[in-house]
Amino acid sequence: MSETVIPQSNFASHARPDLDRKPRAGAIALFLLLLISGLGYAGYGVVTDTRSVGEPLAIGAFILLGVALLIALGFEFVNGFHDTANAVATVIYTHSLPPLVAVVWSGFFNFLGVVVSTGAVAYGIVTLLPVELILQVGSAAGYAMIFALLIAAIVWNFGTWALGIPNSSSHALIGSIMGVGLMNQLMAPTGQATSGVDWSQATKVGEALLFSPLVGFVLSGALLLAMRATVRVRKLYEEPRDTRTPWWIRGVLILTCTGVSFAHGGNDGQKGMGLIMLILIGVAPTAYALNRTMPESATPGFIQATKEAQTVFTAHAPDGESLGNARKSLGQALKTNELNKPEIFSALTALSAEIAHGVETYGSIARVPAAATQNMRNDMYLVSDAIRLLPKAGVAFTQEEARALKAYRGQLEDGIRYIPTWVKVSVAIALGLGTMVGWKRIVVTVGERIGKQHLTYAQGASAELVAAGTILGAEVYGMPVSTTHILSSGVAGTMAANGSGLQWSTVRAIAMAWVLTLPAAMIIAGVLYFVFREAIGPLSG
Repeated sequence: MSETVIPQSNFASHARPDLDRKPRAGAIALFLLLLISGLGYAGYGVVTDTRSVGEPLAIGAFILLGVALLIALGFEFVNGFHDTANAVATVIYTHSLPPLVAVVWSGFFNFLGVVVSTGAVAYGIVTLLPVELILQVGSAAGYAMIFALLIAAIVWNFGTWALGIPNSSSHALIGSIMGVGLMNQLMAPTGQATSGVDWSQATKVGEALLFSPLVGFVLSGALLLAMRATVRVRKLYEEPRDTRTPWWIRGVLILTCTGVSFAHGGNDGQKGMGLIMLILIGVAPTAYALNRTMPESATPGFIQATKEAQTVFTAHAPDGESLGNARKSLGQALKTNELNKPEIFSALTALSAEIAHGVETYGSIARVPAAATQNMRNDMYLVSDAIRLLPKAGVAFTQEEARALKAYRGQLEDGIRYIPTWVKVSVAIALGLGTMVGWKRIVVTVGERIGKQHLTYAQGASAELVAAGTILGAEVYGMPVSTTHILSSGVAGTMAANGSGLQWSTVRAIAMAWVLTLPAAMIIAGVLYFVFREAIGPLSG
């Protein structure tokens, strides 16, 4: 791919917005102040959290944590200026907002989207990672995993941005995870079972990434046709000739831009949060491995859910198993996906009993001491992940059994799925500020080089309404989707429905990036994981 595949714009000067105006010195100063504040708040959050549980960090560990957090926040920053340019292209090219105002507006609502997000997508990404690396994220292999997948995603995102080609950060990150998983398998000693890629979960995520652009194309085109049939306002369907956009049209387009920006923050911002939590768990497990914000009043419900789940486990395998053997057999089964065996249910009975005993002994998850934290977290993760995968392994449960296991898994996830406020705020600042930098390349591609004619008001509104709805719906189900692919395919869908024609060289370039992202990110991440694993291993020893 070269930059020549994206044709130069031939739009009339009266229709093209002024994209070259520079921000004022005060705006630059405010940008830098927010950037420094975000990094400072992250450092303050780490120090405060670790001190509150009596877990001081050695200088080396603190430096390693700082580097890892910078890389993770760097990923979200690049994600911001790469992906969110799609949200502002329509308001900029319909003259609804001046370019600099549009990117600041979008950045603010990206920030809000991250802050109010649920965390479901964050941990949906984590489940794609090899189970042993999640359980031992503080090891050399765990750090190599984090560094490799984040740097690989950043490299691919930055490269496609430099060419002005819209590309999916979700695709890049998931490809990187798959590359690390495959290399982890290849590097395993002969005869040792090692988990690689959770193909069932990867397939589910892949289907969402594949289906969402088709939704964007079809629904955006259909919505435009429906608008033409019902809303008979000629100006909506004409090329903007000047900057005097009617106030009500401007309001609609600003609203759709706001929706896409908010939805993007809520979905894409979570991907970095999940990886940051793995980093924190590896460096400071006492502070972050368990959700210490859970109140003591939640303990009776947790114990009750455990007892109901144990009834299900013992119905499938009444014989017990020692705790040590339970951890070993369950961990091995998760690596090989061989869960439909009686000994696995015996292991689940033993581990769930140990978890409940610990919670009852200490009074609540918040009171679990440092010495027991890592084992408690790993046991809870093993049981939760096994429950998730049992139906896929062919185990048939009655409706009542499925209900009991779902409730128990929810309790376990509440105990280990925790995202501190400072993590959300730091990621939100990184993503929001990233929106305000480097947006021009992708904006020009989406606004001028997908269709042969200038984007109309109705086309911009149709593409963004569909994009916002699709992304918000995906967040509800904890599925990562691509803002880039949904929005750009939505613009293409409106051009096709309008009979405006498409610039096929641009469409081919976007499609090529879409096809190449997964394999390219996998190769880059796999190679980096091998290099980092070899380099960090000796250093950590």
